[in-house]
Amino acid sequence: MREVLAQAAFQLFLERGFERTTVDDIVARAGVGRRSFFRYFPSKEDAVFPDHERCLAEMTEFLAAADDSDPVGAVSDAARIVLRMYAANPEFSVQRYRLTREVPGLRTYELSVVRRYEQTLAGHLRSRFGADGDGALRAEVIAASVVAAHNNGLRLWLRSGGEGDPEVAVDHALAMVREVWGRPAAPATPAAPGASAVPAAPLAVSGGGDGDGEVVVMVARKGTPMWRVVQQIESAVGEN
Repeated sequence: MREVLAQAAFQLFLERGFERTTVDDIVARAGVGRRSFFRYFPSKEDAVFPDHERCLAEMTEFLAAADDSDPVGAVSDAARIVLRMYAANPEFSVQRYRLTREVPGLRTYELSVVRRYEQTLAGHLRSRFGADGDGALRAEVIAASVVAAHNNGLRLWLRSGGEGDPEVAVDHALAMVREVWGRPAAPATPAAPGASAVPAAPLAVSGGGDGDGEVVVMVARKGTPMWRVVQQIESAVGEN
């Protein structure tokens, strides 16, 4: 019944437009009563996204079963559950994407759905990194990065009309996220009592071709997360 109602609603949205379609129109097309509609969907907007609740539940179950060895990899794989949901019905996904671009209310609703996915990913990461301080910040930033990377690849595929393999672009984008965030965070070193407000500058040394050491000096603001300091040092040494 849920699928029948969703199909009836979407057909009417395409035929008449979203704003001009009422719940009464939808139940008449589906051949059921209003009570049946509201048993499955709180609003018209929900009928445009009938599969996200199931997908969110699947993502939550997947993350609950994931081990602790690679949390960034786990949330990246969880994002692919959403991709597979879209790829399972390319025609519907492309039509929905176009409809959502045309109706501001649907775009707002879609953003709220995306935010729920992001919160689910962030919640998993907080359970691995810690819910306070840099652990919570790291979880939020990585979750936002995974969602942005996934959506970038997905929308490229949707804008193409569903041509080709959507996993190619999404996998490429998620690989960038894992490259940046896949390394474990280095533990912060507490400052010694009475230390200066400006922290000591971290140093990295790499051997030079002439036998002299090449010194890379970086100054960081007080309170900069240690993983960011290490990341910037590694980037500087790699570039040199």
